[in-house]
Amino acid sequence: MPIAFLGHGNPMNAIEKNSFTESLRKFGAKLPKLKAILMISAHWETNGTYVTGMERPRTIHDFGNFPRALFEVQYPAPGAPEIAKDLTHEVSDPIIQIDLNKWGLDHGTWSVLKHIFPQANIPVFQLSLDRTKPMEYHFEMGKKISYLRDHGVMIMGSGNIVHNLREVNWDPEAKPYDWAIEFDQWVKDKLEKRDYKSLFKEALSSKEGKLSIPTLEHYLPILYVLGASSDSDKLLHEFEGIDMSSMSMRCFSLS
Repeated sequence: MPIAFLGHGNPMNAIEKNSFTESLRKFGAKLPKLKAILMISAHWETNGTYVTGMERPRTIHDFGNFPRALFEVQYPAPGAPEIAKDLTHEVSDPIIQIDLNKWGLDHGTWSVLKHIFPQANIPVFQLSLDRTKPMEYHFEMGKKISYLRDHGVMIMGSGNIVHNLREVNWDPEAKPYDWAIEFDQWVKDKLEKRDYKSLFKEALSSKEGKLSIPTLEHYLPILYVLGASSDSDKLLHEFEGIDMSSMSMRCFSLS
């Protein structure tokens, strides 16, 4: 089963049509039949590790100051409670707790899946990011959940390789910052060389990295995807580009 990292960026992408959303549509059209999707989203941080286990996860509008149309979006995909329960048995360290009512599908999940699977007919469940852990922990977690690939479950991460909201430029004609381009290309180079360890050991060692990752949550989902990869996987860049000067929309798959 393939795995993928998706840049989600501006929540407005959920209801807009552009080159990015078109790339998501094309990506969905070429995917094999899936039993379920496990999404690791930048927008679910917890102390400890949780997995959603409800049958009907709610659509969470975890943002503010956007048009009413965005708050009206619903993504009524079913959950995957049995697979979530199995995950808590398969992975004993760390202990994964089941969330039955606090979370659901946040916009890191539904804003991209709305274009990939617009019919919302694939079961979706989310795994949280333990905010107390270092980068390497998240890479190792990717290894532990990789068995799901052999059971028809597609593992996806949703975040942004470059994500600096303080430096966002809302001008539609704004050009990317040099540091954003340089870090995005650095990550691309490491992906192509399969030098995944550098992506958690060296990401914050440069000025460009520190500007691109002022906080970890949008970067961490990439580490789950890479941890879940195998040596035989082929890398495909599904989309490349930087939005609002300081947000990489890079998406890639491994299969």
